[in-house]
Amino acid sequence: MTPPLHRRAVPRASDGAPLTLLRAVPRTPAPAPLGAGGSEVLRLITVQRVPVCLTVHANGRRRYGYWQAATAGSGFGGCYVALPTDECDALHAAGRLVLGDPVVDPSKTTYPVRPAVRPTARPAARSVERAPAPAPATAVRVPRQALTA
Repeated sequence: MTPPLHRRAVPRASDGAPLTLLRAVPRTPAPAPLGAGGSEVLRLITVQRVPVCLTVHANGRRRYGYWQAATAGSGFGGCYVALPTDECDALHAAGRLVLGDPVVDPSKTTYPVRPAVRPTARPAARSVERAPAPAPATAVRVPRQALTA
């Protein structure tokens, strides 16, 4: 003889409709908080109007930097500005910086650096009942005699 089958009780709302349980969607882990130096470097790379590059030399030395053009009337030429390598490497390891396609030279390899695109949180989809759209206006031809009457 087989044992009787037992049914699980389904939780119900006050109106008798069954409740649906939603699974929690795992979120991407929050990035580690940045220090003052890291946030300043990330701001420079994000807001910078000139491209930032990572140069990896043949001996393994890594350098992040950008070319700063001369300002009008300064009397000086442009200069290469280096960013702190340890801060930039930490940002790259944390996934905050993305390296582009390399440009390979016999003595060095240069990568363009840009901030990683972070997904934006989308608001939860709501079902909104909307009023039906009004019917499009159509031209009605009225006989001329009806207008003069």
